[in-house]
Amino acid sequence: MTVGEPGHGWGVVLRRQRASIADGWPEGGCTDTFEIICCDCGDDPGLDYREISPRLQLIRGPYPLAVGVAAYEKHIEWHERAAAETNCRPTPSYR
Repeated sequence: MTVGEPGHGWGVVLRRQRASIADGWPEGGCTDTFEIICCDCGDDPGLDYREISPRLQLIRGPYPLAVGVAAYEKHIEWHERAAAETNCRPTPSYR
C-alpha cells in the first residue's frame, strides 16, 4: 500500500514506520509497525513522529499491519465522504 515519494501525486500512504529520523532522513532501519502519512491532513513525511502535532500522531499510528490497512482504508473513506458531503475536514475519529 505504500505509494511513491512526495510530489508524485499521492496524498495518503501506509508505510513501515521508521526507527528514527535525523536531519530529515531515516536512520536505523524500520520497525515492524506501520503508520499512515496523510499530506491532505497536513502531515509531512519527512518529519519524525515526535515532530508532528498530537492530532497527526493519532492519525499516524503506529499500527500492526492488519490494523494499519483497515485504518488506511477508513481514512481514505473518511476523506471521500467529507469531500462529498461538506468539503470540510474535521478531525477523523477511528481509533
